[in-house]
Amino acid sequence: MEQNMEIDDIQEPGCLSLSWVDMAFKSSIRMDVLNSWIWQEALWLPPGNHWEDLKLDPEQGYNPRPRDLISSVPLALGFIACRYVFERVVAIPLSRISGVKDQVRMQVFSSPQLEVYYKHNSRQPSHNEIFNLSKQTGLSPRKIQTWFRNRRNQDRPTNTKKFCEATWRFVFYLFAFVAGLNYLMKTPWFWDQREFWSGYPNQPVSDAQYWYYILELGFYLSLLLSVSVDIKRKDFKEQVIHHIATIFLMAFSYSSNFVRVGTVVMLVHDSSDFLLESGKMLHYAGLTHICDPLFVVFAVVFLFTRLFVFPFRVVHATLVLSLDFFDPFFGYYFFNALLLILQALHIFWAYLILRMIFKFAFTGKVGKDERSDDESEGDEDELEEDEKDRGEKKDILNSKLESLTNTCVLKNLTSQRKINIRQPKAR
Repeated sequence: MEQNMEIDDIQEPGCLSLSWVDMAFKSSIRMDVLNSWIWQEALWLPPGNHWEDLKLDPEQGYNPRPRDLISSVPLALGFIACRYVFERVVAIPLSRISGVKDQVRMQVFSSPQLEVYYKHNSRQPSHNEIFNLSKQTGLSPRKIQTWFRNRRNQDRPTNTKKFCEATWRFVFYLFAFVAGLNYLMKTPWFWDQREFWSGYPNQPVSDAQYWYYILELGFYLSLLLSVSVDIKRKDFKEQVIHHIATIFLMAFSYSSNFVRVGTVVMLVHDSSDFLLESGKMLHYAGLTHICDPLFVVFAVVFLFTRLFVFPFRVVHATLVLSLDFFDPFFGYYFFNALLLILQALHIFWAYLILRMIFKFAFTGKVGKDERSDDESEGDEDELEEDEKDRGEKKDILNSKLESLTNTCVLKNLTSQRKINIRQPKAR
């Protein structure tokens, strides 16, 4: 009976391969259904247009296709590798030449229990947690509190790391802005926004437009891929939302052939980003006499491009002027929704910049970069408290040395007096 069961359990090789073929066939059908659903003409093209209409003869030019964007993925990995080399070969030596200084961090004493708690529970324990840790370790609450503060300071990025990150972004944004401006100034849609839609959707793309898109998309993908190892700033969530919205915006605008308006959107963003990064570089180098005037220039450019050019030129052209050339469709609503998300972020950052301008007007100098200069609001306080602790320890040490010196002097005087008393007086 057992032998029969074993024989029945054995499958012929052909049956096994047939099941795999059947599964692959079903998966292929599912992919075809998903592919046909994603690339519905109603989602990507205005009413009355078809994918076949976008095919052009070689002499007519080249209409963008979604598969062109695949090359941005290896390009993003290439950007990450280039950044790694750039920061070590160029940025670090430049930081030393520029006079970037890193603050001295106090080293913590070895404590496996506190280290495990720091990594797996909380980096900033409450008073109750500190009290419980004090019972477990036998250390005083004050000592535990100091340990956690110094441990957090050790994990904070140094000014050199911040300088290197800002330098890398500055180089790319400056290159992208100069190259983009040089190209777009020769195009009619840079001067007349109605030209965004002239002949749409049959608008062949040039090699310059293609590379402008691919390089920008690859760079923003690299920023998103490296966000976990980059410096986490106050506006970390807003930055992630900005990167995701920008990537979706570029990918969708290229696939829907909104390339003309997309190039202008990228130029508007690059126009102030390189000024921001250069200001950060000067700030980390301690060159405040140059950093403060540059911040004013950045603020003017940012407020003009993000609160005037972007909403009243770009968004107005996509939201209003475009309806003179085609009827609304899904791509119209989706594209404008992404633009409005970016505009909401622009307003948020403009609010922070205006706060800094207000402080600059009353104090005469730019304070901390409220947009994204510090990792968290409490870090500077921790460093100041750390410096205060060092100062207090120094004062205590000086007091002890002074007390010891006075004691030694007093003992010497007393001993000398005793010696003088013992000696016979001269007659």
